[in-house]
Amino acid sequence: MTSTSLPRAGLVVVQPLRRKYCARCRRGPQALLVLEDGAPRCPDCADLGHLVFLPRGDTALTRRAREESTLWAVVVRFNRRKGRYERQGLLVEEGALTRAERRCLADAEARRRRRARDARRRAAQDARFVEAFAAEIRRLYPGCPAERALAVAAHAAERGSGRVGRSAAGRALSESAVTSAVTASVRHRETPYDHLLMAGVPRPEARRRIAPAVESVLRSWREPGAGTRADANSGPGAGAGAGTRAEAEVG
Repeated sequence: MTSTSLPRAGLVVVQPLRRKYCARCRRGPQALLVLEDGAPRCPDCADLGHLVFLPRGDTALTRRAREESTLWAVVVRFNRRKGRYERQGLLVEEGALTRAERRCLADAEARRRRRARDARRRAAQDARFVEAFAAEIRRLYPGCPAERALAVAAHAAERGSGRVGRSAAGRALSESAVTSAVTASVRHRETPYDHLLMAGVPRPEARRRIAPAVESVLRSWREPGAGTRADANSGPGAGAGAGTRAEAEVG
């Protein structure tokens, strides 16, 4: 659920961020509210007081509880940082939840084995993708050390990270996505960028300052056989030098 407004379909119950009271019975503050004609109603006044809350997290239990329940509602809460409503769980009939729990217990071992198989399959897929991403890095930047290319690929392609490797362009191994991942790695490891940020330099200004250094490394990596030189410049001594450069630029 990504909209800043409440979903239109189905019953929706809100977990309010502030102290809210029911507009009908005046009781509160309420942990859950239903909006009826723009006015907040507590679950009892909205005829949902007999339902029990099932937190999100267990996909099978949630699905089965919804199937078993004649009446159910989605519980949402507004995330200020993301600017959208997010699903928190369901309100379902207590008997439906009990039946759903029994169904889940009955096939728990089978679902555990299926999850394990799925995890192994995803791990194998991820390993193949990381290898392909690293190979594309080496094609575009033949001077990049093989170990570094693999590390950049693994970082960019981490499942659930939201990084460029998980984007549609990244999955397609587009040149722009691969270059973006390599550039980000160079920015953090071969330049004083992180020191500048910690010193309070605005991000656009910090990027402007280190842009020539980033381009210098990328230019050297575009040449075959430059990996040894790049590795030497990114060792422990390079970190100390980066700190000195940061202090000089900030000072």
